Amino acid sequence: MARQAFWKGYLKLSLVTCSVAMTPAVSGSEQIRFHTLNRKTENRVQSRYVDAETGKPVAEDDEAKGYEAAEGKLVVLSDKELDAVALESTRTIDIDMFVPRQSIGWIWYDRPHFLTPNDKVGEEAFAVIRDAMQSAKVVGIARLVLYRREHAVMLEPRGKGIVLWTLRYGDEVRDADDYFAEIGKEKPAAKPMSAMRKVIAKGTYPWNDKFAHDQLQDRLRRLISRRRKSMARPGKGEKRKSSDNVISITDALRASLASERRKS
Repeated sequence: MARQAFWKGYLKLSLVTCSVAMTPAVSGSEQIRFHTLNRKTENRVQSRYVDAETGKPVAEDDEAKGYEAAEGKLVVLSDKELDAVALESTRTIDIDMFVPRQSIGWIWYDRPHFLTPNDKVGEEAFAVIRDAMQSAKVVGIARLVLYRREHAVMLEPRGKGIVLWTLRYGDEVRDADDYFAEIGKEKPAAKPMSAMRKVIAKGTYPWNDKFAHDQLQDRLRRLISRRRKSMARPGKGEKRKSSDNVISITDALRASLASERRKS
């Protein structure tokens, strides 16, 4: 079943335009998330902006963006000024250029998204752009505003659809030579290499998504299930204190891991 799109707009290449929808290719919704509570009352804790000097809460209308140009000196910018420099590429993916698929290293990849036609009318134009890139073995490069920031994006044909990757900014990517240059150039001897190849061959299997399964989430679910059951069965004549309902996950996980080690 198709997920609801979080972004809708247009894909444009030269004079060809079609309506498209985009959905993140990865999701964290299945992860267990915790609320921060007041241990004494078990009420949720709210986050609020406060003035760093006066300690008083700051109303939302009084919040502003500022850049520290020098120590202790801030350049304050209004929302109108920020909107004026923002790009218009919020609803149109206008492909600017194409590059060979293998020319973009993995380190530049940021977030993957599934791009699909948004209506039947645009399917043909979408298919023409997709298949033309596929046959030429290239990916498209465009600029797009996502997550409140402008990104360079890469469009890669994948099956019937297109995967759109946001790319990292140039100042975010470090040069590997700065870290690997001092590693020795000596080649290992033939015997240990032969033995290591056998070890690798013996331990090589087809990829399975179970390899990336999050075992910590399983432990957390078991832990929460046990606590939920214990909360539902208080002892006879025993009143459960409210503070007992707050789960100390760190302590419980340590006990759980210690128990598993003793069993093993």
